[in-house]
Amino acid sequence: MTRRVPLEGVENFRDFGGYKTASGGRLKTGRLYRSASHGKATDADLETIHALELAVIVDLRRRRERERDPSRRHDAFAGEVIANDLGDEEEDSWIGHITTSDLTDASFHGYMYEYYRTAPFDPRIVDLYRRYFEILARAEGPVLIHCAAGKDRTGILAALTHHLTGVHRDDMMADYLATNDPERVARRLPLVGQAIHDLTGRTLPESTLRVAMGVEPGYLDTAFAAMAEHYGDVDRYLEIALGVDSIHRRELKARLAE
Repeated sequence: MTRRVPLEGVENFRDFGGYKTASGGRLKTGRLYRSASHGKATDADLETIHALELAVIVDLRRRRERERDPSRRHDAFAGEVIANDLGDEEEDSWIGHITTSDLTDASFHGYMYEYYRTAPFDPRIVDLYRRYFEILARAEGPVLIHCAAGKDRTGILAALTHHLTGVHRDDMMADYLATNDPERVARRLPLVGQAIHDLTGRTLPESTLRVAMGVEPGYLDTAFAAMAEHYGDVDRYLEIALGVDSIHRRELKARLAE
């Protein structure tokens, strides 16, 4: 199946349903979408997205990110938008790292691994993940999750969705790594580099930019290992931190799988 939704100004937009599940079924297509931010969406993009009939958009970005790059939405969009401003008084660690680091590949790898170790427990992210799973069990239509690049906050949440619905770990990881599409990275490299310079005044070497734009299996493994370390296993993290108990889980499987 073709997972990517081709758009002009919105990156990394794809359907993360359609995978086989451990029970012998398959996640439905056309119900679960993920992407980067929509601030650069063209009018044609808005028409394409509108045709998907989204019921819910979960915007995982901080308030300052949303203000720097306001989402464009179709005039007829009538769905629910989930976002929050928790912890907004805190410094953006990503911007802080760029402005203070030595801009080496190693420093950015280190930042990413630390981010994935801690993100699942960030109160702001926990609140958004919890609200996503709450609404996923009752949404009367497709749900889209996105952050700025659609790879880290979005990637963890998509992987958790796959985990609880019984998608095989190999398929979960393949979906996560689809962010590394070479054509997308090559097209976006100069744009991301310029955006970082405009925001921080610093210029990243190309190799470091590639680290900043990409994802690696070890990142997601680190997040799942941290959940297991804190809660015993990922299922307990889903239940205790995010409120997805056995009844909720069955509801989600029944709604999302076929």
